[in-house]
Amino acid sequence: MIKLSHIEKTYDSAAGPVMALKGIDLEIKRGEIYGIIGLSGAGKSTLIRCINMLERPTAGKVIVAGEELTALSNKELRRARKNIGMIFQHFNLLSSATVYDNIAFPLRLAGVDAAGIKAKVEPLLELVGLEDKAHQYPAQLSGGQKQRVGIARALASDPKVLLCDEATSALDPQTTKAILELIKDINHKLQLTVVVITHEMQVIKEICDKVAVIEHGVIAEQGTVLEVFTNPQQPITKEFISVVISNELPSAFRQAEISPTPLPGSQLLVRLTFIGDSADDPVIAGLIRNFQIEVSILFGNLDHIKLTPYGRMIIGITGEQAEIDKALAYLSSKELKTEVIGYVTRHARIAD
Repeated sequence: MIKLSHIEKTYDSAAGPVMALKGIDLEIKRGEIYGIIGLSGAGKSTLIRCINMLERPTAGKVIVAGEELTALSNKELRRARKNIGMIFQHFNLLSSATVYDNIAFPLRLAGVDAAGIKAKVEPLLELVGLEDKAHQYPAQLSGGQKQRVGIARALASDPKVLLCDEATSALDPQTTKAILELIKDINHKLQLTVVVITHEMQVIKEICDKVAVIEHGVIAEQGTVLEVFTNPQQPITKEFISVVISNELPSAFRQAEISPTPLPGSQLLVRLTFIGDSADDPVIAGLIRNFQIEVSILFGNLDHIKLTPYGRMIIGITGEQAEIDKALAYLSSKELKTEVIGYVTRHARIAD
């Protein structure tokens, strides 16, 4: 659906050329919700503006729905852009126009008559839940309602692609959740391909199928959201994920000296990651039942990445080393990720 090949973007500045994008390759399939996450200045907004050619790449190809946008004339590009809707962080609404007229704006530019506009705008008002706000003005709306208008306006030309540039960054958490649910609903009902630009991993976790992490103008890592969350490879990805899912030891152990080998009176700390059906597996009960060991649950949580259960747990194991080794082998045989952290003396827990 969307293919970016070797995209580069260079800006001129007083200090010389600045390379914002450095050989970006991405492929986004039809119907996916694809997230692109990065810190401020990483190049993510430049990248999304290259998709609809608001920014023309210095080099590379942009292909949307089989059409190479980088090869089109300005006239052809205006036609092609009708297939690409975009919503913005700060809504970009016409303050002197009603909700109805803001949504109708691109249709009027396209020469659609009043009857055609009504036939399009009224269902969109219903889709975004603003049927009773049609004749109000942006100043009378909340931030979430303004963004709903922006979404309806972006859908007015029946696009195949919806670009979301930090669409929830100006909203409170509760409103953000509602807007993300709306985008997910639109993706399902209209079978749109959605590209989400954000600096918040929670947004990626809530609605995206795949994610690319951009850093200093290059793609540092990409894959399904589940793959990236459960097995991040790059430091920047781990940093983003740590905001949503902590990888730290419980506070009582953070100052403790951890040894790779057993210590007198020590317990072994093990981090377990459960994905999908393994989240329902009674692993801890199996450990206690099958081996002569003691097991302490030091930390645990269960969440979802889209519809997939995802849990993490840190346990402490004490007992004879032979029994501990058998327990580790048992854990390795299960459909979960096992990470041996190391041995720590039991009294270290009270040092904090």
